[in-house]
Amino acid sequence: MSLQMSEAEGAVKVEEWQQTFYAPDSGIQSGATTIRDEDSVSARAGESATDMEAQYSLTRAQRVRAAMFPETLVEGETALTAHSNPDQPTNVQRLAEPSQLLKTAIVHLINYQDDAELATRAVPELTKLLADEDQVVVNKAALIVNQLTRKEASRRVLMQSPQMVSAVVRAMQNTGDLETARCAASVLHSLSHQREGLLAIFKSGGIPALVRMLSSPMESVLFYAITTLHNLLLHQEGAKMAVRLADGLQRMVPLLKKTNPKFLAITTDCLQLLSYGNQESKLIILANGGPESLVFIMRNHNYEKLLWTTSRVLKVLSVCPSNKPAIVDAGGMQALGQHLTGSSQRLTQNCLWTLRNLSDAATKQEGLDGLLQILVSQLGSDDVNMLTCATGILSNLTCNNARNKALVTQSGGVEALIHAVLRAGEKEDVAEPAVCALRHLTSRHPDAELAQNAVRLHYGIPAITKLLGQPHYWPVVKATVGLIRNLALCPANQAPLRESGTIPRLVNLLLKAHQETQRHGSGAQQTYQDGVRMEEIVEGCTGALHILARDPINRGEIASMQTIPLFVQLLYSYVENIKRVSAGVLCELALDKQCAEMIDAEGASAPLMELLHSPNEGIATYAAAVLFRISEDKSSDYRKRVSVELTHSLFKHDPAAWEMAHAAMPLDPGYIPDGVSALVSGVCVCFCLNVGVLTSVTVGFIEFIHLKSPSVTSPPSVSRVLHHVKLLEIWMQFTLHMVTLIYPWMASRWTLSYMSNTCQK
Repeated sequence: MSLQMSEAEGAVKVEEWQQTFYAPDSGIQSGATTIRDEDSVSARAGESATDMEAQYSLTRAQRVRAAMFPETLVEGETALTAHSNPDQPTNVQRLAEPSQLLKTAIVHLINYQDDAELATRAVPELTKLLADEDQVVVNKAALIVNQLTRKEASRRVLMQSPQMVSAVVRAMQNTGDLETARCAASVLHSLSHQREGLLAIFKSGGIPALVRMLSSPMESVLFYAITTLHNLLLHQEGAKMAVRLADGLQRMVPLLKKTNPKFLAITTDCLQLLSYGNQESKLIILANGGPESLVFIMRNHNYEKLLWTTSRVLKVLSVCPSNKPAIVDAGGMQALGQHLTGSSQRLTQNCLWTLRNLSDAATKQEGLDGLLQILVSQLGSDDVNMLTCATGILSNLTCNNARNKALVTQSGGVEALIHAVLRAGEKEDVAEPAVCALRHLTSRHPDAELAQNAVRLHYGIPAITKLLGQPHYWPVVKATVGLIRNLALCPANQAPLRESGTIPRLVNLLLKAHQETQRHGSGAQQTYQDGVRMEEIVEGCTGALHILARDPINRGEIASMQTIPLFVQLLYSYVENIKRVSAGVLCELALDKQCAEMIDAEGASAPLMELLHSPNEGIATYAAAVLFRISEDKSSDYRKRVSVELTHSLFKHDPAAWEMAHAAMPLDPGYIPDGVSALVSGVCVCFCLNVGVLTSVTVGFIEFIHLKSPSVTSPPSVSRVLHHVKLLEIWMQFTLHMVTLIYPWMASRWTLSYMSNTCQK
């Protein structure tokens, strides 16, 4: 019974417990399992989530309102903010940005309108005050205007008033107060940042006033004036001419002595804008000592922008023939060379182009060893502009300068230039100066033979020979022909040049160039292609073949290409140098007996006889040598004629000696047997000078060389001495040859007498 009562009470307590918020049965009294009822749990969870969502929604609205419109919050009220990563703004924060921008724009618009209205009302009165006679009033007015220009709205109002801008300009140029001038210059500086303001300054005559301000002792005035002028030069049409007419250059160049690098950067940029494309401006800069000041800046400053703007001015001036020597004499080559290894690419490029422009005026300049070594190292660059400049500078600096040639050769310049030629491909701007530099390195300096061998050792001959063909244009061909001539001076290069096909290419070029000259006829009219005279190509190819013909195998190959008729034809050329090289190549070819016969068969004797009397000593010497070699198997009459011509050529500068020789010739052959009369007549030309005339002339010639003759007033040139020595040698050989054929004793007597008289003399 008691057990039943206790069970009933337990059931009641379970019901009461279930009615509390602990709805699920724990199973202690009811004996139910401990698994929760899913329906009851989900229902209770739904009610709880609804309450939490309501609370969160309220907080989110507050956060959005607070973020977008923070001014709507009650004082002391704060909105809940969700935790977020500072680097990743929340969606609410992103949403708030446009609204804040809109709010700021509205505020600015209100303020802008207020500023514009204020300026509009103030402009008429301020314009009058700026023209007041009281400088204190003018100063206060300028100060107020300066403050107005700091706001965009009021600044626009001011620049739209021509009267206001003109008043500011007049106040600036008429005042003696530096503070007033500073405020006025500041106003114009502020206006110059917009095109409308630039136009207003230009129309109001502000440029002459600003130029005058360049002489102000106040640094701030100078800064405002030069900056405003710089803006005008950059963006206002007609400003450059106005600055030039106001003598702006004469005022700007002295400012280069200032020390502020930023101020100097603006000044030098103004000079570049004014001088570019205007020769008169370049000359004004030169007359005011601009090159020296610019070089000083390049040497002593390290502010990159200043160095860049200064190099731009020097680049413009470097194309002026008058400024070139001034820059070079001021040390411009060395100063620019200091910046070739810096980190600024634009500065390096400007310096290289400037050096390239200046280099043709610096061929005699000393102290360029460091620059030359840097340039050789830069030949390995893959940048086309750098390669173009480096090869061009080296080409000019090695022209007619033995020291520079030797230094570049010793620094590995030959190998570097050959690699540059190989990389150039069809880029004529690189190939031409590189080949020209090699041409310079292979001639007329102590290490020329070393350079000639270096070209061969670094496998440059095949690459160079390829440049003789098309499509390379004629300047490259001209330079290559000259280089091949120099390379042929080295005996070790003769075979490689032949094996690379140089001779056929030279002959083809010679034929093509000669055809071009023939097509246009002879005379003053000259044939140009790509800026190169075809006469120069003819001369160069013939000269190269002349040197190549020193090799017997090359000589045979040249003759086998039917070139002798062309060389004989070139003896009639109106160009003296072509005559000289043609006679020279014939002189080499005549060493071969068969070639000598071919030369004679082409009728070369007649033009060669004429060339014996040429005022060009080289031509006369070559002609005499060719005549001597082709006359060895000729008749006595021919030899007589050659002897007379040689004698006349030898004594043409001494008419008295020629008359003595001519008068002493026994012209009556009656006592001579008929069979040998003609031959003896030829011999008499030489034999009559046996003891008397020949000895006196020879000794007189020797005295002439040693400056012992009292009739000599000036020393002879080396070329003239060599010419006479050569002619005398040929003439004596010819004479001895003929005399020996007839009377051996006569030759011995003549030789002994000549030697005896020479020794006695």
